[in-house]
Amino acid sequence: MTTRTTPDAPGPHRLDPQTGTAFELRAGQVLRVVDPMGEQVSDLTAFSRDDPREWLSSGRSIDYADTISLTAGHVLYSNRSRPMFTIVSDDVGRHDFLYTPCSPETFKIIYNHEGEHPSCFGNLAEHLGRFGIAPDAIPTTFNIFMNVSVAPDGRLRIDPPASKPGDAIELRAEMDLIVGLTACSAELSNNGSFKPIDFEIRPPREGCDLGLM
Repeated sequence: MTTRTTPDAPGPHRLDPQTGTAFELRAGQVLRVVDPMGEQVSDLTAFSRDDPREWLSSGRSIDYADTISLTAGHVLYSNRSRPMFTIVSDDVGRHDFLYTPCSPETFKIIYNHEGEHPSCFGNLAEHLGRFGIAPDAIPTTFNIFMNVSVAPDGRLRIDPPASKPGDAIELRAEMDLIVGLTACSAELSNNGSFKPIDFEIRPPREGCDLGLM
C-alpha cells in the first residue's frame, strides 16, 4: 500500500488522516474508496475535465433520484444535468450529500475551535488548485460513509459512520473527470477520531453495465 497525496498510478493508495488529493479519472474507470479501519468519512467532489465549470451537483443528483439515500444503481449528476458517476457497488448504503466540506470556519462556528485545524475544504482547495480550480468553485461534496439522519422537524443529526473495516463503495466515471478526495477532518463526522482512507482507480469493467437510472 503506497502513501501519497498525488496518485501517479492506479493504486491502491492511502490518504493519511486529515489529508486529501486530486487526480484525473477517465470515463469508464471505476473509483473504489475503502474505509480500512471503520467509521471514517471521505469527501468526494468532481469537475468535468473538459470544462471545470461543470461540477458534481448535490441538488441535481437528489432531484433526479428523488431520495437523499444515494446508493448502488444511483447516478450522480453535474450542475448541467449530465451523469458524472454511477454507483456500481456499495457495502454501506449510507452516505451524505447535504453537508458542505468542513472548512476552517466550520471549526470556529460549530466547534468553537481557535487556531489552525485541518479541513476537507482546505485539502480540496490545495490539491484542486493545481488543476486551476479555485476554492470558490468547490461545491457541496458527496460525503462517503457519512451517517446523517433527518428528524421529523427537519433537524439534521450526525451519527457515527456505519462503515466497518474494509467496507467500500465503487463509482464509475461517466465522463472524463477531475476528482477531489479526502480523509475527513471533522471530529463529529468520524465518531471522534481520524483514520486513513484507501482508494484505487480500476479499469472499465467488462460486461458490467447497470445503465443510467
